[in-house]
Amino acid sequence: MRTLDLHTVCESARCPNMGECWDHRTATFMILGNICTRACGFCAVPSGKPLGTPDQDEPERVAEAAAKMGLRYAVVTSVNRDDQADGGAEIFARTIRRIRERVPGCKVEVLIPDFRGNWDALGMVVAARPEVLNHNMETVPRLYRRVRKGAVYERSLELLRRAKEMAREMPTKTGMMLGLGEEREEVLGAMRDIVAQGVDILTLGQYLQPTREHLPVVRFVHPDEFAEYKRLGEEMGFKHVEAGPLVRSSYHAFEQEEAARC
Repeated sequence: MRTLDLHTVCESARCPNMGECWDHRTATFMILGNICTRACGFCAVPSGKPLGTPDQDEPERVAEAAAKMGLRYAVVTSVNRDDQADGGAEIFARTIRRIRERVPGCKVEVLIPDFRGNWDALGMVVAARPEVLNHNMETVPRLYRRVRKGAVYERSLELLRRAKEMAREMPTKTGMMLGLGEEREEVLGAMRDIVAQGVDILTLGQYLQPTREHLPVVRFVHPDEFAEYKRLGEEMGFKHVEAGPLVRSSYHAFEQEEAARC
């Protein structure tokens, strides 16, 4: 990572599962720089105005890192790049293709931003045929303005629906954080909204405050409650639900993809 000047969301977002995932030859690369154009209240990634245009050589360096690490599953995510017309979609697509070329046995999952509703940009990513397309809802509608600045609940739902329409055979995925003040019925309501878009995989994890400047934890959700959400989610029609305190979007990503295709 250091020699190739790359970023991982594992480090930038302070994920608690980094060691376990890397040990299983799964890593999450964060492309399009390390500065996000949005300032979400939960996220540890630095926000501000990115300097210059996206690095056009980054897809090659990500592919080289995947080859050197011997990855069997690569997750590619990014900061929001609202300063770019396509939100960075072209770089996403080239990164998927270069990983496939350099590491033929490596599967690729993408965790994409909303591209501000630019559906041509979404189509560009889908056309590169990632094994899984993920876009996180993050929280329930009532908390969006406080938690996900710049995002729109209905727009994210539409993205997930359109992605499935563009490639029916491609598993789609989303995740939410719990512990930000949401109520049980709000979580279940959001889950019903999500599964109605044809989403295959749902992840639910505990929100952890990265610094004192970020949103506080309202409560810690008991593991039994996570287990209940998993059961109810599978009854709703999700092919796979990963739910637990330390679950993050890319946690057990390899296993989730396999479960979604069964």
